[in-house]
Amino acid sequence: MNKILTLNNISVSGLDRLPRDRYEVASEIQHPDAILLRSYKMHDMEIPATLKAVGRAGAGVNNIPVEKMTAQGIPVFNAPGANANAVKELVIASMLMASRNIAHAWDYARNLEGDDSVIAKDVEAGKKKYVGFELPGRTLGVIGLGAIGVQIANAAISLGMKVVGYDPSVTIQSAWKLSSEAVRAHSVDELLSEADFITFHVPLVDATRNMINAERLKMMKDNVVIMNFARGGIVDDAAVLEALDSGKVYAYINDFPTNENKDHPRVVSLPHLGASTAEAEDNCAIMVADQVKDYLENGNVTNAVNFPEMKMPRAGDARIAVANSNVPNMVGQITSLLADSGINIVDMMNKSRDDMAYNLLDVEGEVVGEVVEKIQAIEGVLAVRVV
Repeated sequence: MNKILTLNNISVSGLDRLPRDRYEVASEIQHPDAILLRSYKMHDMEIPATLKAVGRAGAGVNNIPVEKMTAQGIPVFNAPGANANAVKELVIASMLMASRNIAHAWDYARNLEGDDSVIAKDVEAGKKKYVGFELPGRTLGVIGLGAIGVQIANAAISLGMKVVGYDPSVTIQSAWKLSSEAVRAHSVDELLSEADFITFHVPLVDATRNMINAERLKMMKDNVVIMNFARGGIVDDAAVLEALDSGKVYAYINDFPTNENKDHPRVVSLPHLGASTAEAEDNCAIMVADQVKDYLENGNVTNAVNFPEMKMPRAGDARIAVANSNVPNMVGQITSLLADSGINIVDMMNKSRDDMAYNLLDVEGEVVGEVVEKIQAIEGVLAVRVV
């Protein structure tokens, strides 16, 4: 029986993927085999010795100590693309909010006073303050062309916009899905100089922190619209607010309200709504539950942020999964130990990612605890189990 600890409310649609005859799932459980969470911050949490996998029902993993998990041979799974449509719709809505001044016009209208004839007169007098512009022919700059960025780029093109995208590590899968009408920028600065709207879909790391700053604002077009539905910290809010005051930036739409930005008249700050739809929550939970289940039952790895992708059809009588430091002769030591123990390997796969590697070995016969202990004792082995 696999034990699953939930640190946040996880969609029932996802939990239903874990059969109750093989999984015990609870928000309070001792000795869990896996953890499922959304926004719970794990950094100060004592990691159970039994833990084998972490599943984040969402894309970002800033709330998870990924390096610590890697050092213990624990994969951290996420759900890239499961919330892509939800974020796409919000970005499109934000472009319309900005270009048509919808939030500010609504605020003006809902604060009108007097009888209907007075309100009608004030509407006609005040609407000229909210004259906007249309999207066709405008250029959207998309920084980050993963599942979300590609959907946004394609949707903008269907609205008649031009799209410039930048992603130095775009995957083949994303490239196949991206419209041929999208133009590739060779640098962030090139994209910023061409865009009327800018949207970010990248993680918050050292390279993306304050990606929009005072210097880069100078190279942008006048009246640019900046949207941040990725992570707080990617945009230097103070610099953008100064650019709004000077008229350089037309509007700033973001998902991360602060005392600094929430009350500015040209800012629309939303309460982290990017993936806040029932459909996105279901999709994220289903994806990550399936991935954790496949790892626990078969050792396969899909969408882990710290392990290489690994999917191998089962063969033989048992499967050994080994996570280890990515150093020479690890595979040789493991296979030699199995040979010395009289265990024949039917099939195997080895892949590495950065400083760690992962192995699946299908073998004939029974793998006793003594063999597992010997593999675990090899210097550089992080975790080993029979699945």
